[in-house]
Order: sequence, then structure tokens, then C-alpha cells
Amino acid sequence: MLHQEHTSNITTNNTQPDKMNVETTGFEGLMVLTPAVFADERGYFFESYNRETQLKAGFDYHWVQDNQSHSTHGVIRGLHFQKAPYAQTKLVRVLQGEILDVVVDLRKGQPTYGKMFSIKLSDSNKKQLLIPKGFAHGFSVLSATADVMYKCDALYNKQSEAGLLFSDPSLKIDWMLLPEDIVVSDKDLVLPTFEFIDADF
Repeated sequence: MLHQEHTSNITTNNTQPDKMNVETTGFEGLMVLTPAVFADERGYFFESYNRETQLKAGFDYHWVQDNQSHSTHGVIRGLHFQKAPYAQTKLVRVLQGEILDVVVDLRKGQPTYGKMFSIKLSDSNKKQLLIPKGFAHGFSVLSATADVMYKCDALYNKQSEAGLLFSDPSLKIDWMLLPEDIVVSDKDLVLPTFEFIDADF
């Protein structure tokens, strides 16, 4: 099974250049969204979400929950997912700082099954990652601190939460951190490797 990074496979689909630029990634449904930013001497303004823009780009989600986390440099959160029927689509962005956002495709019917994608998200580039159901998701904090916010189209369900070990050698994920700087929760340290995950996508 091949596991490889697809950061370079982004294709622009500029549906509304004055609002949001939507880019495909080579993974079905996984998209990078970049807002149009209007800046002057006072600061800046942009639309972080616009349902009409997403409809014109060919997708529509009903967001029911917003999550926000604050983390310090070196923290790795993930790789997490919720099993069906409580699987979540996520729309991830960074309010402050910089992260490496990472996903692994768990959908057995997809040609990208078992492959990973990573992208830097930051308060400066203002990019967002739209992650459909069927991906394990995590991130590492590259800046001194980072505030991450993401929308979900399904509520959190404790009984269905699952995950994938961030350091699985078969995935070969470069978290862009020195080993001595990595901070991971006890819960995430005991997650299974890809070979043993219980995913039903």
C-alpha cells in the first residue's frame, strides 16, 4: 500500500475570486479554501464562510458545531475521526499562529485510500481545509502558540471517537518538528497504527 503526501496536487477552481478561491487536492471532496482579503491601513476584512460560495463550488454542508483549541509549540493533536454514523465533515482554519494540518484517507473505495495530505494553515495565509467524512485528521503546532477553529457537520459523539497513531511508520508523516519538541497526549500515544484501525468508511 502506498502512503504519500499530496500537497503539490492542488488545482485551482476559482468560482468567485472576489469571495473565496476553492482548490481541489487530488482527494475526492478534500478542498483548500482561500478567502479574498480586503486590507488597508486599518487592518483587513474577509468572509470566512459563505454558503452561496460553497454551493457554486458544488458542495453544501449544514454546520452544527464549532470547536476551538489553543496549543503551544510542538503539540500534535490527532489523528482523530468519528466512526459512522457519527462521522464528521470539518472545515479547519487558524485564528492565530501556524500549524501543519494533516489528513489520512480511510475510505476504502477511493484511489487515495491510505494516503496522506498535509498543508500549512496560518493566520497569515488564511487558508482553510475542508475535510469530508472518512479522513483521520490531526495537526502539529509550528508557531509559539496556535488557536485552531473548525466547523463540524455532526455533533461530537464520545462512543464513536477513534484515531490513528501519529507516528505510524507506514504513513511516514513529517510533522515538521524536532523529536524533542513533540508533545502528545497520553490518549493519542496509544492509538492504533493504520493496519489495525477500526474504520467503516
